[in-house]
Amino acid sequence: MSRAPFITFEGSEGCGKSTQVKRLAARLESLGLEFLVTREPGGTPIGETIRDLLQFNTEAKSMTSETELLLFEASRAQLVREVIRPALDRGVIVISDRFFDSTTVYQGAARKLDRAIVEQLNAFAVGDCRPDITFVLDVDLTTAHSRMNKTARPADRMEQQPKEFYEAVRNAYRELAKREPNRVALIDGARDVDKIDNDIWETLVERFPQFQKN
Repeated sequence: MSRAPFITFEGSEGCGKSTQVKRLAARLESLGLEFLVTREPGGTPIGETIRDLLQFNTEAKSMTSETELLLFEASRAQLVREVIRPALDRGVIVISDRFFDSTTVYQGAARKLDRAIVEQLNAFAVGDCRPDITFVLDVDLTTAHSRMNKTARPADRMEQQPKEFYEAVRNAYRELAKREPNRVALIDGARDVDKIDNDIWETLVERFPQFQKN
């Protein structure tokens, strides 16, 4: 591989991906490997402003699905060009909490927007900057809601969607893993966090020589 690995984490709200992002970052730090952690939407000053609009701004209650899609793509385009691509080119491992698969699933499948348009916008936003591996943490609706109810902060706009929305999200992620088995690793996110952590690390060690040396 000519550049450092680009690793993304995906899954429904409450799947535990952010926890695993932190665990992987801690492991890489302990090994002395250079890495960068970012998130979507966000990761840049422009992206964080878009994130607030998408998730917490009271005016967003009237946001159409089409507007939502374009805002996610705008944040992503900025993140790729300002942060992700320069880091990868410097040999830095990049870990992102969500990337374009979220748009494929949330806006394409759950919001039922035209799949071809979603794919075209994803391609326009990221260019050739695609993840080398994507971990999808799969959890059932009951587990996800139980975890979300334990958080101290108020639920954001995406966390307030109906049951049918989350069922569509989970099914779409599973279909994605079937379509792209070489890139997407489906992980049982309902298990103990240590077991999930170990599965993720074993997969990385198996696929990337950078990790095999440590």
